[in-house]
Amino acid sequence: MNVTGLSEIEQARFNMVEQQIRPWDVLDQNILQALFTVRRERFVPPGLQALAFSDIELPLIINSIDTRETMLAPKVEARLAQELQLTSNCCVLEIGTGSGYQAALLAQLAQQVTSIEIESRLAAFAENNLQRNQVNNVKVEVGAANAGWGTAEYDAILLSGSTPTVPDALKYQLCIGGRMVAVVGQGPIMTAMRITRTSAASFDTVALFDTVIKPLRGTAVSQFKF
Repeated sequence: MNVTGLSEIEQARFNMVEQQIRPWDVLDQNILQALFTVRRERFVPPGLQALAFSDIELPLIINSIDTRETMLAPKVEARLAQELQLTSNCCVLEIGTGSGYQAALLAQLAQQVTSIEIESRLAAFAENNLQRNQVNNVKVEVGAANAGWGTAEYDAILLSGSTPTVPDALKYQLCIGGRMVAVVGQGPIMTAMRITRTSAASFDTVALFDTVIKPLRGTAVSQFKF
């Protein structure tokens, strides 16, 4: 990309990709293109646009109400999307819609995204963001999906919040060959994992990278101590 003459906001987007995201081993050209196509600043809450490209999580404060949820840091969003190994014919289930930005990234890479959000205010915020940005292949639904959603099978499933363990019900919503990416564990130790369904009853699990993100609302946290 020729950076000469870029507007201030496009320079900030370029810097986000080159200084934060590429160094985090996000090198897939389709992902990188999606990061330039989807305008992250249009998905952040009002008043936070100046921080849209910062290497931090952003609080999702909607109409002066703190939902206690956050947008993940850009490098984490990008890496999670890359690890799903999406192709243009994939149908994706996302659990935890947030602002809708992650869903919009996935929508650039897949055929259809179904995104489930437990917080109705956030679901409405995300749906409005997606509509304003003409993202037409994302369906936002309201509910708790951390233990499964309906009976459909998906080519890919993304958990946008952490979970102590991955419920079997979610694993069995993968098509054979389908991939799930989830951040598993409890703070301060969490690991992003990719779970691939290899047969009707078999799964392959690969540890990807360590990170810490907020838990999905409604996930059970073990109180057991060693």
